[in-house]
Amino acid sequence: MLETAEIDLLFSYYDQDGNNAAVTGGEGTEELTDVTSSIVVNIPMNEDDILTVDIGVSAYSSASSSNVNPFDGANGNVSPFSASSGASRSDVLTYFKPTYQHTSEDRNSVMSANIYVSSEYDYFSLGFGGGFTQLFNEKNTEVSISGQVYLDKWNPQYPIELRNDFFDDRVNGVGTYNPIFSSFQDENRNSYSVSFGFSQILSKRLQGALFMDIVSQNGLLSTPHQRVYFGDVNDFFIDDFQLADDVERLPDSRFKIPIGGRLNYYLNDTFVLRTYYRYYYDDWGVTSHTASIEVPIKLNDSFTLYPTYRYYKQTAGDYFYAKEDALSTLPLYTSDYDLSDYNAHQYGVGIRYKDIFTKAKVFTFGLKTLDLRFGMYDRSDGLSASIITLGTTFVGN
Repeated sequence: MLETAEIDLLFSYYDQDGNNAAVTGGEGTEELTDVTSSIVVNIPMNEDDILTVDIGVSAYSSASSSNVNPFDGANGNVSPFSASSGASRSDVLTYFKPTYQHTSEDRNSVMSANIYVSSEYDYFSLGFGGGFTQLFNEKNTEVSISGQVYLDKWNPQYPIELRNDFFDDRVNGVGTYNPIFSSFQDENRNSYSVSFGFSQILSKRLQGALFMDIVSQNGLLSTPHQRVYFGDVNDFFIDDFQLADDVERLPDSRFKIPIGGRLNYYLNDTFVLRTYYRYYYDDWGVTSHTASIEVPIKLNDSFTLYPTYRYYKQTAGDYFYAKEDALSTLPLYTSDYDLSDYNAHQYGVGIRYKDIFTKAKVFTFGLKTLDLRFGMYDRSDGLSASIITLGTTFVGN
């Protein structure tokens, strides 16, 4: 339980690049940058209750999404590997999530409830949920269950050439450009999840945990601005930019089950070993394995170094087709490489400063922790990314 208010300030800068953009049918620039900042305020209401308010803003600029309308603000030859300067190039997501937590007088059970609201240009999300945690065996055993519901709505932004008022006399190809496209009728997406957790202190040095999620989604699970090109119809272009044959069409339901575990081992006063594994299955044909290891190295009483490594491998979904591999007679298809067969490696290092006495002050708040992390991500399909994150925790007097 908190004795006084705490404030977490979080910041991240993310940068990626690749050549398999889903917006342009699996071929094209994936260049993107995202800057996110969040503030989390933890307020003790009394000795048993805590109110946490999480507010954040995420702003991105994307060469890929700019090609929803590649002809808006384009200079010179238009190509899927170049970006327009139009309105779809950038967007801002804002979110608000308050959580109320109550702990029993014996400190052996915790109940929580939360609300979530987020908004961006083409998407709105409303969520709510709650959880319960019970501790046994002198707090050496912990069992938890939680649930979350998201009721979301799209404001679809279809590729510019599929909109009713599109006309451009630069279109070239054999025949007449007349795509078999119809807009989505259901613009809602609902997600329901239940999470189970079990944690056990196995010895003075060893702690383990098991967890499982059950997730069900229904509604518009396709992304309306992601193009698909068919192999059995004629191609049409404006400059070097190929016009869409359709947008991706995915099932209106999806069922997911991730199951995983953690095992942490205290080696000595300097080293701790943290391991993680997760298996994932869904009814779209995707299965995956995730494994990671982190070795915190305590440099002194104030500083800890965190080298990390993560490996990921997944199978392709049933509806994934590379560019022009799909046929117009198929009912479902996508060229989003997030649903392709690939493996990925992520390497990172972080450093944490911790001062339980909060000697450093900002106004009336003392600096409790400061975390700085850097990570690099490489995927077998050519996508690469890097991220820098900074987090600080301040404690009120």
